[in-house]
Amino acid sequence: MLLAIDTGNTNTLFAVHDGKDWVVEWRIATAVSRTADEYAVWFYQLLSMQGLTFSDITDCVVSSVVPQSVFNIRNLAKRYFNVEPIIIGDEGVDIGIGVRIDNPKEVVADRLVNVLGARLKYKGNLIIIDSGTATTFDVVSEDGFFEGGIIAPGINLSVRALHDAAAQLPRIAIIKPEKVVGTGTVSAMQSGIFWGYIGLIDGLVERIREEDRREFKVIGTGGVASLFEGASQTIEHYDSQLTVNGLLEIWRLNQK
Repeated sequence: MLLAIDTGNTNTLFAVHDGKDWVVEWRIATAVSRTADEYAVWFYQLLSMQGLTFSDITDCVVSSVVPQSVFNIRNLAKRYFNVEPIIIGDEGVDIGIGVRIDNPKEVVADRLVNVLGARLKYKGNLIIIDSGTATTFDVVSEDGFFEGGIIAPGINLSVRALHDAAAQLPRIAIIKPEKVVGTGTVSAMQSGIFWGYIGLIDGLVERIREEDRREFKVIGTGGVASLFEGASQTIEHYDSQLTVNGLLEIWRLNQK
């Protein structure tokens, strides 16, 4: 079985593929100080709940935007699964796509993995919107090249900043308000956050289209992307498996 690990700034995803399908996914809060042994204790318990053991893991592929975590993840794979993991960004690892930006080394792993995952399923020019700690907009050409994009603060980061910076504003849940104009502090904040992000998404997609003059298919992914379904006028498809499918394809590309 293949273990795919995607370490983001907020959460780390562990997903297991049995050769045909993704059979299970788990998330844990990202902590750079978490050791390989700590990961192993947590992961062993979850595997056991599925009737699996460490010996069932025969391969491992890793994407990480947190460089400090890679050392412990690599040790986890080598020590407990007896597997040398494929790390996105390591020398010689084929990522399956081309990069057309000023400095290709600046592109972090998760964006490239998402691009590859999208290219497997969707054709034409693409805009991939990933809603996580940051909200990223990635532009992909019809011939499969990453051409650049936009990085904006993520919606949860904005909620936290609003609460932390304003003494009288509470923490709020992110929901779709029934009305745009709030009649209280909480409803006003929820409207500003939710509809503000819809405006951010739709506005930036339209600006990309105006500047680029090409037709684009717009794909939403990431932890909170599903919240925008039915509200955004520009996102055409919501796909929660772009990242894991991209990791699976990178693993396949790098089999000797």
